[in-house]
Amino acid sequence: MEKISLTASATDAGLRLDSFLAEKAGSLSRSRAKSLIKEGAVMINGVPTDDPRKAVVEGSTYTLALPEPVPAVPQPEDIPLEILFEDEHLIIINKASGMAVHPAPGSWDGTLVNALLFHCEGQLPGIGGVERPGIVHRLDKLTTGVMVAAKTEAAHVGLSALFATHDIERSYLAVTRGAPRPLSGTIDEPIARATGDRKKMAVVRNPDGTHGREAITHYKALETFGLRDKGTGLPAAALIQCTLETGRTHQIRVHMSHVGASLIGDPVYGRSKGVTAWGSGEDFDTARDAARRFERQALHAAVLGFVHPITGEDLHFEAPLPEDMTDLIAALRLLPKDDHE
Repeated sequence: MEKISLTASATDAGLRLDSFLAEKAGSLSRSRAKSLIKEGAVMINGVPTDDPRKAVVEGSTYTLALPEPVPAVPQPEDIPLEILFEDEHLIIINKASGMAVHPAPGSWDGTLVNALLFHCEGQLPGIGGVERPGIVHRLDKLTTGVMVAAKTEAAHVGLSALFATHDIERSYLAVTRGAPRPLSGTIDEPIARATGDRKKMAVVRNPDGTHGREAITHYKALETFGLRDKGTGLPAAALIQCTLETGRTHQIRVHMSHVGASLIGDPVYGRSKGVTAWGSGEDFDTARDAARRFERQALHAAVLGFVHPITGEDLHFEAPLPEDMTDLIAALRLLPKDDHE
């Protein structure tokens, strides 16, 4: 990986970061600079940033990590898709766990983009760029649920505008270790790249008043499972409904972990395997084992609603919980809640 370090001069001060990098880093375009910044490839005096609008400061050192060259054009692949809706402008799918949305290191093929290129028979190249044709939002590789992709440039522009203004209904279901307190509420905590690990996000409020990008999650516990111990009355696990007001990378996973209710199975933000629960017996062991062996973050994009950017029709889609999460919930319901259960 090539790294470029640039020190801002007095004449650079006040420029937008993406403009500064495009001007100083050779053949880099402003749009490419903006994408790299949002991907966490830029550090300011050793601290990661994901804000392309940030003003350049004289004397500061800006380090850009250029990723290795990747295949220029994703190839169509005949991969089955669960299609919830399709017309000439849009396609809505229920994404399976294990499918990355677009090609990236470790997932150059077998992605949703590869599947869409095959399914849409060559319509997508040029829609939203070469690397991510038709994609306007994403789900993590191990997250399941409803996604929309554009099949025309007009639909891509319209959907992008809806997501930019947060004029989208998005509801997720998550299974957490423990439960947030209170059991319903709003988490309004800014999110940015974690210092020292650009692949990880974190709640960021610095002593100097700077902070990450606004991130707001409304949540509600739909069901709680078992107790951590008989004395506290605190749940061992919970089924949480999360509604997003913003759409930051890993937002639900970061916010739930921040309030002490990390997602079961989360390999990045989970504090430990399984659940801490009071009880004994065969049912108790079954529930504990199910949580400990769950192999991905227990997160599902259950609802997606928006106004069709071309026809103006109100669209609403729901995807039922996948089998692995329904099995997990069924097992957690076996946990005892008090002395009489």
